[in-house]
Amino acid sequence: MPKNSSPSLKHIFLILMMVPLLWAQCAFAQTKSSSQLKKDKQKIENEIANTQSLLKKTEKNQKASLQQIAVLRQQISNREKLITALNNEIMQMEEQQELNQQMIAQLQKKLEYMKSDYAQVVYMAYRNRRLMDKVTFILASDDFSQMFRRFRFFTLFSKHVKEQADKIDQTQQELKQKNEEIIALKNEKLNLLSGKETEIKKLESDRREKTRNAEQLKKQSQQLAADLKAKQKKRKELDAAIKRAIEAEIAAANQRKANTKGSSKSSTSSTASNKTTTSSRSTATITMTPEEKTLNTSFINNKGRLPWPVAKGAKVGDYGNYAHPDVPSVTIENRGIDILTDAGAPVRAVFEGEVTSIMDIMGTKVVMIRHGEYISVYQNLANVNVSKGSKVSTKQTIGTVAKNVSSNTYELHFEIWRNSSNLNPNDWLTRK
Repeated sequence: MPKNSSPSLKHIFLILMMVPLLWAQCAFAQTKSSSQLKKDKQKIENEIANTQSLLKKTEKNQKASLQQIAVLRQQISNREKLITALNNEIMQMEEQQELNQQMIAQLQKKLEYMKSDYAQVVYMAYRNRRLMDKVTFILASDDFSQMFRRFRFFTLFSKHVKEQADKIDQTQQELKQKNEEIIALKNEKLNLLSGKETEIKKLESDRREKTRNAEQLKKQSQQLAADLKAKQKKRKELDAAIKRAIEAEIAAANQRKANTKGSSKSSTSSTASNKTTTSSRSTATITMTPEEKTLNTSFINNKGRLPWPVAKGAKVGDYGNYAHPDVPSVTIENRGIDILTDAGAPVRAVFEGEVTSIMDIMGTKVVMIRHGEYISVYQNLANVNVSKGSKVSTKQTIGTVAKNVSSNTYELHFEIWRNSSNLNPNDWLTRK
């Protein structure tokens, strides 16, 4: 063999030895991705189970037609997300399968080189076996030092041959494992495809049910429009009461702090009054203590990660001003979100803070919790198990959801405010 060919062979051998490490890193990244995909899919499946349970309850309720179609809309969205998640898993499996095929090809090449190298060593040992016996060769040494070196040579040579044989066996086992992984991936992919087909059928069934319900709603559109307008009127009255309560809390909190600092009571009262009366033109703001500033920063840092105020439920009313999706003649003005949930469902604080107000407005209980300059509002509670001024922790139960008389369903209305400005709760709660 030419001299210049040896380094090239060594380089190839080193590259082949590094390949498994590189593929192992890729496989680890794929495993993490696969794990996240499974978590996302499980989360969606849990949401589908929750909305399915709510659908069964609203089906028996003659007064919950609008809620039923809203839950169906949510269910359809969840099924579409699940189908997307299944598609992503299938694509990930196909990529993993292709990666395994490439690894098999590299392992085969590595195995061929190792077998060739091993065969040459064995052949050379066979050719030279008669030239000198191992013991004779060692004993024929000129001195002890040479004898030790010859003994060391035979020991290392035997070790190398054994290691090479072990590597060949290990590589063959890796090849077998990769082939078994490909078979397992194919079977799992078939199961996912079957699940995807089932979900598509369920999705079409939900869409047909939604269309059928929408047709029925058209027949009672006049009555529904009247009911919704009455509900909107009540909602506006509640909104005004909540806003007044928030502004009063801001004014009272500022006055308490001013009194603590020894400021003039009349001057503080005048300032608080001005803030409250001019709130329609400008935003009333609260003066925060250092502790409240820390809490405020923590609340901001958790934007998009706050837990939902109920553990299970479906959003049946969204934030903003828009035409009702099922009764377009009615314009919805919603300062928060409405969540349909189970009877007696516990209501949870979305973040740690202080209960600043507990009100009974128009037959519904309202709890307000302050988190620095932010306030979370929980409306339509049947009972409350916290008191004004008490400190609450994240996910602490503050009461239970009350029944919505107009629909015979259990709905929680939830809002988030910054001082006297209303915010979109969807931006603050964790994605479902």
